Amino acid sequence: MNVISRRTLVGGAIAGSALATWASGQSTNETDQQTAASNSLGLATTARPWPTVDTNAHLFQWPFRRLPYDSPQDLTAKFASLDIRQAWVASFEGLLHRDVAGVNERLTTTCAEDGKSTLLPIGVINVGLPDWEDDVRRCDEQHHMRGIRLYPNYHDYTLDDARLVRLLQIAADRNLLVQICVSMEDRRTQHPRLQAADVALTPLVSAVGRAPRVQVQLLNHKLTAANVAELAACPQVSFDTTRVEGTDGIAKLVQKIGADRILMGSHAPMFILETALIKLYESNLDDRTVAAILGENAQRLIAV
Repeated sequence: MNVISRRTLVGGAIAGSALATWASGQSTNETDQQTAASNSLGLATTARPWPTVDTNAHLFQWPFRRLPYDSPQDLTAKFASLDIRQAWVASFEGLLHRDVAGVNERLTTTCAEDGKSTLLPIGVINVGLPDWEDDVRRCDEQHHMRGIRLYPNYHDYTLDDARLVRLLQIAADRNLLVQICVSMEDRRTQHPRLQAADVALTPLVSAVGRAPRVQVQLLNHKLTAANVAELAACPQVSFDTTRVEGTDGIAKLVQKIGADRILMGSHAPMFILETALIKLYESNLDDRTVAAILGENAQRLIAV
């Protein structure tokens, strides 16, 4: 049934170091350890018969500690080693910088320097800053981006904020995908002076209802049963796989929401990139569904 034997692909090493959790500290040789783990799993050498798109990644440095592959060159090389054809990247700088225009310009310039066009820039928008509408305009008209990314918990607003509804309406008019980061890291590892709880998702149903043509993707979500029940009825909302737990978690989400609304996301370089692939290859899903989640749904959502 499978195009590629998933057990062969991962080499029987799922309990190995590639599944090490994203802990609060990083050892000095962690990059080498991850590369070795990738090779032992067979992920670095096996070309997949379908295009793979990572819809949830970031460039540059996380403000609170250094991460493996936090340079654009290293991260691009890592994507290439795992046969990931395209990655949708925003900038870590967008969490705390107030000069959002500068953040998005640097991101666009860096992505353009990637000769293989692996990196697709996703602009950061902070509706708490003056002239945020102009930042959206620049993302569309100046940088020709296909999407924007929001961090409501870091930018201090909730999903029932009138400014969010206005942004969703503007994004729909400009045909921009809106990605909402529900979280960035576990609260236990957050800086004590900057604690950001997960974004509450209940108001999203009403917000997207007031902008029915918008396409929204939730990143780094950990859905409750109530969230699933509410959002299943919103066909314009899709989901990434980053925090979906267990090899059966994705299959359960497919049963409740449908395969066409789920997209692969790694949260690289914050999370270990291989885990996003392993969860899919080890899931109880047929190859057609795996191919859709790995890339086909992303290609349909953002046609480039």
